[in-house]
Amino acid sequence: MDLKNTSDFVSGFWNMYVIVITLVSVIGCGVFLLLQDKAKTNAGNTTGHVWDETLEEYNNPLPNWWRWMFYITVIFALVYLALYPGLGNMAGSFGWTMRGQYETEMKKADEQYGPIFKKFQSQDVRAVAANAEAKEMGQRLFLTYCAQCHGSDAKGAKGFPNLVDQDWLFGGTPSQIKESINKGRDAAMPAKGVKPDLNGDQIKDLANYVRSLSGLSADSIRVQRGKDLFAQACGACHGPEGKGMLGVAPNLADKVWLYGSSESDIVETITKGRVNRMPAFGDFLGDAKVHLLTAYVYGLGGGAKEDAPAAAPAPAPADAAAPAEKK
Repeated sequence: MDLKNTSDFVSGFWNMYVIVITLVSVIGCGVFLLLQDKAKTNAGNTTGHVWDETLEEYNNPLPNWWRWMFYITVIFALVYLALYPGLGNMAGSFGWTMRGQYETEMKKADEQYGPIFKKFQSQDVRAVAANAEAKEMGQRLFLTYCAQCHGSDAKGAKGFPNLVDQDWLFGGTPSQIKESINKGRDAAMPAKGVKPDLNGDQIKDLANYVRSLSGLSADSIRVQRGKDLFAQACGACHGPEGKGMLGVAPNLADKVWLYGSSESDIVETITKGRVNRMPAFGDFLGDAKVHLLTAYVYGLGGGAKEDAPAAAPAPAPADAAAPAEKK
């Protein structure tokens, strides 16, 4: 651990507490062993303890190999505590820290692999996506940092976007993908099942209307009622036809559903709302790795062909749905 940055809580008492407890424990083991060596034993005689009629406990000294292994263990522990951190805030004579080792290893790795990453950083994303070596490197980055959510095949799961289809809430062009990786994305749809918003019957009407937009089976009476309600409750973000807006709200008229398309799933989404977040990786990975990862994601086949600048999204009302359904 990095003891240079640890806290002493409210005083230096805890530093001394750790030192004393550690040393007393280690030295105490050695003292106990020494006392046992000096204790009188009667080799070949029993202690008088008998189990199962014939199983007796003999009073024999410990084997020498066991005793010396114990002594070596105690000596090793004391030497280790002198060389490495382990006694409160004392850093040890070697001055080793986890942070220092990490930074050394990262510097060594950067010297070895940095030129390779930088070679691809100067190339266009599309060119990098078509390069076999870059694709292999990008895949390793993806499996390390992205597969936990998006899956090893990048097809996502419930609540985690599919990166190989053509559905992109924040845009699928190289620059938009890079921005998503660099800065992360935050999305939230407000809950509509809380008073004074919508009641349960109105939410079911909306759910059936939304299902009808995707060509799914729905109750025709509820669809008609939901259509009128949709314009008031959802149209500000999803648009009058439910096709959504880039960076604001998902398209409800396609067949892509991040949280499920059943009536119960949609009712849950409308009632409780949705909150989703993709963390930012820009500061952690650096520009070169982000560029390579962008090319890999783009090369999966779902990226948009043109890299035109995205229009600024229209500001959403405070109670309107923000992007939480899809990518």
